[in-house]
Amino acid sequence: MKINAKDLWAGGLLMFLAVLGLYINGGFLGIGLEQHTLGSARRMGPGYMPMLVFWIQLGLGALVFFLALVNGPDPLEKWTKLDFVTLAISVAVGLIIWRVMESMGLTTNYIQVGIACFVALMVLAISPSWRPLGLVLASFAIFALLLEPLGLMLTIAALCIISSLADREHRVTSVAGMTVFLCILCWFVFIYELDIRVPLWPNSY
Repeated sequence: MKINAKDLWAGGLLMFLAVLGLYINGGFLGIGLEQHTLGSARRMGPGYMPMLVFWIQLGLGALVFFLALVNGPDPLEKWTKLDFVTLAISVAVGLIIWRVMESMGLTTNYIQVGIACFVALMVLAISPSWRPLGLVLASFAIFALLLEPLGLMLTIAALCIISSLADREHRVTSVAGMTVFLCILCWFVFIYELDIRVPLWPNSY
C-alpha cells in the first residue's frame, strides 16, 4: 500500500482538532461541554458558525486521511534539534504568558489566550519547518485580538499580511488582491446579508 505519511498525519490532526472543537463548542454526537447555543441556519446562535466550520474541517480531514492511503509513498521528514527546541519553547512561552496574564486579571479570558497563542506561534515560526503553520495560525490569533478594536477591514488586512509571510515567495500584488477580495466578500456575507454586528473600522460601533 502506497501510504502518504504526511497527508495521513495531516488528515488525522484535522479530524482530531475538529472533534475537539465540536466538543468544546457545543457537543459532539451528544457528548460535550454544551457552552454555546447553536440555533439554526435562519437564526444563528453564537455556536452555529463554529459548528459548521468544524464539521467541514472534519469532512476535509477524513478526505485527506483516506486519500493518503493511496497517494504515497511520501514519508515524514526527520525533525531537527531546532524543530524540537522551538516547539518546546513556544508551548512553554504560551503557557507562561497565559498564566501570568490570568493571575494579573487585567484582560478578559479570550484576550489572555489570544495573546499567549500569538506570541507562542511567532516563536514556533522561528524554525523553518514550523514557519508556515506558525504564521498561518498566528494570523488567526491576531484576527481574534484585533477585530473589536480595529474593525473588520483592518483586521482582515493584518490576517492576510501575517499569513502571507508563511510563503517566502509571496508577491505584494497577490497579497493586496486577496486582502481586497476578502474585505469585500466578508462585508457582503456577514454585514450586508447576515447583518452581523461587528465594527468595520476602529470606533465604528
